[in-house]
Amino acid sequence: MNITTLIGIGASAFTAISMLPQLMKIIKEKKAEDISMWMLFVLFTGLALWIVYGIRKNDLILIVANSFSLILNAMIFCLALKYKSSNK
Repeated sequence: MNITTLIGIGASAFTAISMLPQLMKIIKEKKAEDISMWMLFVLFTGLALWIVYGIRKNDLILIVANSFSLILNAMIFCLALKYKSSNK
């Protein structure tokens, strides 16, 4: 494994887990008023395109990292819907 691959893995890992603190905060506080649904929509679109790009390039790192990010952000989206509607 070369240094470029290691950098790609590291960058993908950090990017993939970047929203984990936000998810944990929503779970802990049970509120999500400050979450922008438009931001999540744009992010979902970008992640989906990265996954398609990774598939077309046959790049497992891109596919796995962005799939993980998409799942994590889908969880944030679901909790945001739940807690935004329950807090009104």
